[in-house]
Amino acid sequence: MKEPDLKKIRKAMEKELDPKRYEHTLGVAYTAASLAMCYGANLNSALIAGMLHDCAKCLSNEKKISICKKHNLPINPAEEKNPFLLHAKVGSYLASKKYGVTDPDILNAILNHTTGRPDMSLLEKIVWLSDYIEPGRKQAPNLPEIRRIAFEDLDKALIMALENTLSYLKGGNMEIDSMTQKTYDFYKNGGNV
Repeated sequence: MKEPDLKKIRKAMEKELDPKRYEHTLGVAYTAASLAMCYGANLNSALIAGMLHDCAKCLSNEKKISICKKHNLPINPAEEKNPFLLHAKVGSYLASKKYGVTDPDILNAILNHTTGRPDMSLLEKIVWLSDYIEPGRKQAPNLPEIRRIAFEDLDKALIMALENTLSYLKGGNMEIDSMTQKTYDFYKNGGNV
């Protein structure tokens, strides 16, 4: 099984993403690589997942919906109201079909990088958290502390970031995908549902 070419993926992302999103993508890939080295995850998988996690982010909402309908990708009620959330699902699909990713762990890391899910793999947690703590992020509360803790206790940092995410969404009276709440509850309860 041949792994996707990281250099080709990087060039494709530079071409397909707007400059700000591309910089964010590089930040996520490098942060994911650093966390992978820290926790013994596959370095190349972390880089590929980080580079592709937002590969569908710059597609129009109409295009994301069209891809989902054309390829029978389910759309939940939160995604229907907020189609920008579909970028993870569509991104995982494109990673497989367009960029040749066959590793289910990489595809799941891309698929779950916005909401998380209970009982994530190490790579899924790394990519989810890297998206939150990458160097270009400036707004999140307690970011310096979460960045530090991410390299000491991945699950603790994950819980802190999920708490902040839920607090932000609730405070802004925004739609909360039920999976984000389930993910938080799972990790807050020590990995028990």
